[in-house]
Amino acid sequence: MAAAEGVWCLCGLLRFFYSLLFPGLIVCGILCVWLAICLWGIRLLLQRKKKLASTSKNEKDQMVIAFFHPYCNAGGGGERVLWCALRALQKKYPKATYVVYTGDANVTGQQILEGAVQRFNIRLTHPVKFVFLKKRYLVEDSLYPHFTLLGQSLGSIFLGWEALTQCVPDVYIDSMGYAFTLPLFKYLGGCQVGSYVHYPTISTDMLSVVRNQNVGFNNAAFITRNPFLSKLKLIYYYLFACIYGLVGSCSDVVMVNSSWTLNHILSLWKAGNRTNIVYPPCDVQTFLDIPLHEKKTNPGHLLVSVGQFRPEKNHPLQIRAFAQLLKKKVAESFPSPKLVLIGGCRNQDDELRVNQLRRLCKDLGIQDDVEFKVNIPFDELKDYLTEATIGLHTMWNEHFGIGLVECMAAGTIILAHNSGGPKLDIVVPHEGNITGFLAESEEGYAETMAHILSMSAEQRLQIRSNARASISRFSDQEFEVTFLASVEKLFKDCHVHTN
Repeated sequence: MAAAEGVWCLCGLLRFFYSLLFPGLIVCGILCVWLAICLWGIRLLLQRKKKLASTSKNEKDQMVIAFFHPYCNAGGGGERVLWCALRALQKKYPKATYVVYTGDANVTGQQILEGAVQRFNIRLTHPVKFVFLKKRYLVEDSLYPHFTLLGQSLGSIFLGWEALTQCVPDVYIDSMGYAFTLPLFKYLGGCQVGSYVHYPTISTDMLSVVRNQNVGFNNAAFITRNPFLSKLKLIYYYLFACIYGLVGSCSDVVMVNSSWTLNHILSLWKAGNRTNIVYPPCDVQTFLDIPLHEKKTNPGHLLVSVGQFRPEKNHPLQIRAFAQLLKKKVAESFPSPKLVLIGGCRNQDDELRVNQLRRLCKDLGIQDDVEFKVNIPFDELKDYLTEATIGLHTMWNEHFGIGLVECMAAGTIILAHNSGGPKLDIVVPHEGNITGFLAESEEGYAETMAHILSMSAEQRLQIRSNARASISRFSDQEFEVTFLASVEKLFKDCHVHTN
């Protein structure tokens, strides 16, 4: 009797929960179908808009190739990749229409192209249409003091939607690392999509920083001191990494700029059969034309740093290490050195960062020994590298480091961070010979700088010769070959006139 009552009660509970669950399932199903219909309708509208635009401009036979690069006027290594990629495609597909989605609304398209010539010595042979986006502020890190990765990624979806509604391309290439735009252009825009990944939005190294409760520019001290907050952030990072892997896997072609980036992207995106290393183009020939001799025309030595003024570049480490070097100078015999920090500023945050670095120099009492050169033209950069003895780099896990390769081509001895692309791809022995130096701490940098400056001219010349011999794999010509081979899959189904 008791057993029968128990079964009856259980059946009653099941009927009760079913009565609650069944309507919910129906509602969820209806919502899913409604959402699918809406998304399909949006895709049809976008395709119709694209067709009308082509018809009105009589461009039925022209393929539209678009690059998503909201900071195309920034002047960094990523921008050099953009312009070289455009130049390579224009050579092979001269009849195509080329579009760059940018948020640089304070300049004209002509000014952007002139900047590419001044900063990178790159001149495009065919016109480029610039689609100026008004919502770039949605991907600014300053807008998201907390949950920055998630905020910027969601913001990039809205920015990508603004781009897509203004121009629907045939081929879409994200050349700046906004992976969350890929599903948008692939599934709503109906585009062939590709990615050039300079640096993964999240990496296993970032997860390890949080897991080990280490302080970093992306891991505040108050979080590292609190085990509960550290666990919450670790969960957030793991969830974000899963979503990042899903959106990245939408890419039909994936290009990465180094062995370090390759390892992380393979782990996160699971797209090994679509992923290739395409080393970024470095203007090595221009610098190789500089005669290789002991450069010093004055008793002092010039140390240069080339890189955008972003927090991850860790310019404060360079300045503090240089301050230690100047202290060592008192007891050493080498002449007084001078540090020149060369880089691009993208926005007010970067400009504020430069002012903070100037204050740091003043606090350390070395303001007369340090110069800042912001957004300088290519010819001026070349002049500095021509005279420099040491090229400094301090970013932890730098994805690649175009500035390092340019320094090596110019005959500057590299002192880079012992991690990432510099360690795995650039500052590596060539035929068994040393090509540069690696360091991690302030003291390590200061000691290595002192060691380099204390070398004889002949010893430095040998290292510079080794470095020059090792960098042919990073030339513009090599980039064009590997880039075009990688993106060829995107154009198989598109009809376009080639050269």
